Amino acid sequence: MKAFKLMLWGRICRVNCSSCCLQEALKSCLTVNAPLLYRAAFHVPFSVLKYAMTADGKIAASSGHASWISGKASRGRVFELRGRSDAVIVGGNTVRFDDPRLTARHVKGHVPVRIVMSQSLNLPEEANLWNLNDAYTIVATQRGARRDFQRKLAMKGVEVVEFDMLNPRAVMSYCYDRGYLAVLWECGGTLAASAISASVIHKVYAFWAPKIIGGLNAPTPVGELGMSQMTQAINLIDVSYEQIDRDMLMSGFIEPIPDLSPVIPSVEEIPSIDPEVSPYETNIISFYKTWDIFGAFSNFSPHSIQMPDENGDYFTWPTVEHYYQAHKFVGVDNPQARDIVQEIKLAKSPEEAARIGRTRQKGFPELVRTDWESTKIDVMYRAIKCKFSTYPHLTNMLLSTAGSVLVEASPHDLFWGGGREGEGLNYLGRLLMQLRSEILGTVPASAEVGEAD
Repeated sequence: MKAFKLMLWGRICRVNCSSCCLQEALKSCLTVNAPLLYRAAFHVPFSVLKYAMTADGKIAASSGHASWISGKASRGRVFELRGRSDAVIVGGNTVRFDDPRLTARHVKGHVPVRIVMSQSLNLPEEANLWNLNDAYTIVATQRGARRDFQRKLAMKGVEVVEFDMLNPRAVMSYCYDRGYLAVLWECGGTLAASAISASVIHKVYAFWAPKIIGGLNAPTPVGELGMSQMTQAINLIDVSYEQIDRDMLMSGFIEPIPDLSPVIPSVEEIPSIDPEVSPYETNIISFYKTWDIFGAFSNFSPHSIQMPDENGDYFTWPTVEHYYQAHKFVGVDNPQARDIVQEIKLAKSPEEAARIGRTRQKGFPELVRTDWESTKIDVMYRAIKCKFSTYPHLTNMLLSTAGSVLVEASPHDLFWGGGREGEGLNYLGRLLMQLRSEILGTVPASAEVGEAD
């Protein structure tokens, strides 16, 4: 006890002599214990996003070729990061283009689990990650995706985990339940953006190489985050810089992401849309990106629907967005309009369908059906009603929000979304609340949501 008191007294004296030393020591202590602290505070593993990029901000050439951007010394540092992680996460594109091993080779000790996130399971049958002699591999995918391929992976010993809605937050919750303390994300820009948006990335390691590759379509480290002004940028704190041979390593913690959720206008209208919602004690649930917790509410979510096409024949539309955009031109007696419908039908993604629909509407307004402004709400409602009736787990998700206001947190769409400052009309959120009320039986199925402007 006497020795402890002497040690404590010595520490107090040193604190009085140099508070700067204490601050540095405290900072080092927090850095070392960050994985434990973050896991305890947020109930997710401490997650680090790592990427290597050229001096002009590219993580690969336009062709997708990326070996090697950084030098050998930097790659050695990456092996050290992997050796300190319980798992390493990549997306499907990384597996297809890079065929990585994701091992901590050249570093003795811990070998992390390798996790591949892929909604469609559009992955090669042969890949280094399927070789379990190097390390254990888990594939996280959407429920029901390519069952035949799942069986092939299982035969190789790869563990396949299905999610009702695959997104970074769900995967991190799964990793937390498995007891993981630290996770390293070595993914492409699209998955990196979704992980950042889901607030599951806590620190960034960015390796800069003194190279310029150029390329208009060359990928960048982080994809679309829905931010349009520099004031919305996510700041890094406790930033440090280190030169590693010819490369530069910048690392820093991510500040909490700014809340972009809109404030709902016209509170008086809420009870007429959904009697279960109290306008005075309002809980707001926002959705926008498909990887959000409630991302399945988005028209871009990967849920196909069977609805009549322009000929009255039932057609499997890949998403609600495909159906909605195509119906801007359905019924127009013009071959160009029919060609646009076919073009949207064949769009490979909801983003492409939206781009085609919007650009054609703007460029060829004479091809848009004359009743579109008065009927577009009904078109949308039919589509989302079909979507939620087709997938029972989506209905359960919708019912779980009873009593809350649903908002599509689009900062750009002031009709279907809530806008950046709550100035939007939020018609998609209204339709979802209307559907929720119909399912609960609190309003008749024929109730009107509103009229389009």
